[in-house]
Amino acid sequence: MKKLGTVWLGSALLFLVSCHSRQAVDLIVHNATIYTVDAAFSKASAIAITGGKIVAIGDESEILQQYQSANELDASNKFIFPGFIDAHAHFASYGSSLFQVDLTGSSSWSEVLQRVRKFAPLHPGLEWIQGQGWDQNRFPGKAFPANDSLNILFPDQPVLLSRIDGHAAMANARALDLSAVHPGQQLTGGTVETIHGKLTGLLIDNAVGLVSAHIPAPSAAEYSRWLLAAQANCFAQGLTCITDCGLMYNEVSLIDSLQKMDSLKMKLYVMLSDDPANYKRYLKKGPYKTARLFVNGFKLYADGALGSRGACLLQPYQDKPAWFGFLLNNKEHYDSVAKILINTSFQMCTHAIGDSGNRVLLTVYNKYLKGKNDRRWRIEHAQVINKNDFDLFGKSSIIPSVQPTHATSDMYWAGERLGAERLKDAYANKKLLDQNGWLALGTDFPVEDISPFKTFHSAVFRKDANLYPAAGFQPENALTREQTIRGMTIWAAKADFLEKETGSLEPGKKADFILLDQDLMTADESGILNTNVLATYSDGKQVYKKTP
Repeated sequence: MKKLGTVWLGSALLFLVSCHSRQAVDLIVHNATIYTVDAAFSKASAIAITGGKIVAIGDESEILQQYQSANELDASNKFIFPGFIDAHAHFASYGSSLFQVDLTGSSSWSEVLQRVRKFAPLHPGLEWIQGQGWDQNRFPGKAFPANDSLNILFPDQPVLLSRIDGHAAMANARALDLSAVHPGQQLTGGTVETIHGKLTGLLIDNAVGLVSAHIPAPSAAEYSRWLLAAQANCFAQGLTCITDCGLMYNEVSLIDSLQKMDSLKMKLYVMLSDDPANYKRYLKKGPYKTARLFVNGFKLYADGALGSRGACLLQPYQDKPAWFGFLLNNKEHYDSVAKILINTSFQMCTHAIGDSGNRVLLTVYNKYLKGKNDRRWRIEHAQVINKNDFDLFGKSSIIPSVQPTHATSDMYWAGERLGAERLKDAYANKKLLDQNGWLALGTDFPVEDISPFKTFHSAVFRKDANLYPAAGFQPENALTREQTIRGMTIWAAKADFLEKETGSLEPGKKADFILLDQDLMTADESGILNTNVLATYSDGKQVYKKTP
């Protein structure tokens, strides 16, 4: 009996010593299937966090033996991934769109008008009515509308309704009058549609700015409301960092102040708009970085969108003979910007859709980058590439930043624009991945749906949310599940020069992670689309929890 008591006492003392020797941390998450997305794409079952950063990650028994916390999360064997990073989106514009007429999914111009008519009385006092999301490719006949009915409905209030891609808009007569737009007006990189000497209200690419420039700027309070609304929706989707493509310096200042007040917790990588005021403000002082904000790029536009026939093509549009689209600036502009940025730390990031637009920018990039490098200059979208130009990405380490849902949204009509032969080298995600061994994935929201699960689904299965087509759209350009997860996490972080801070779950990195009810590495197609984010953590703190 005495011997048994001695053994018990020794065990108790060992237990107490063990407890006291465990390191105290802020949070322990255990009983989970954790995809670290490290170099080996290894898995773990527990993670210890303190000060907003990962202290340790590994086997549950080891973590619980070495660490203790008053705050433990039993994940009930659910699935943890690094927080998603959207490599190309419009965070502030998305927030703005939440307070405009939602026109996405409209099946006719009549439906667009009905939505605007319903919206107006619910928002009295608006100086301008704005809407976003219509797509003529969904309308009978796929023809662009005219503003006749809009003028009748709103004779005295200006209205501007943007196409889904933001590269075209419909303005009513009042908006055109206030903006002094006149029939036959000519400009570089845009079209003011005029038929029989009369404005139709349709504005393409740079012509949209003729009207949008006259919309009063939002107050600081309005802008803040947009950002916080966008943040709530992004956290609910498991997004912890967004690359916002194209902001003005004053917008950046407001974002910075909201983050410092801790009301805006979303991490943002910002590309500044291609605007003289931004160059003047930032070129001399260089990139700007805080714990949540990194201003490190300039966003340019080579051309417009394929859906509005503004993308610049090497050969005419299949469905509009003799029409090639257009560049939004002369070639000298892109060369002059590259010549400046190559001597700075800033990224050059350029929207390029058509094969001609891509060739122009790839040629300029190669001229200044001069071979392999780590500047990470980016081509945003890279949708249509001539078969002879793919290697221009790899030659100078140019990063393709692509949005998989563009392929599954455009597949219904892209062949009509491009023809079968040219379509083979469009939306070629796998070919683009092969150029450097990695690429960045995003959504381009609000152009596309905000959901990262639709991004994952489109990239892996090459199908839309209706599981169409059955065999996938150009399945030879599908990505593997691992490649897709990397593109949405660590590769997206790398495209933003943030891979040492976030994008994977490793010791020393920020504790940005999400808890999912589905395993993205094994779930079937329907399961992927029905995945729920149970919780989102940023810097080790819960910023979203799904309500029962």
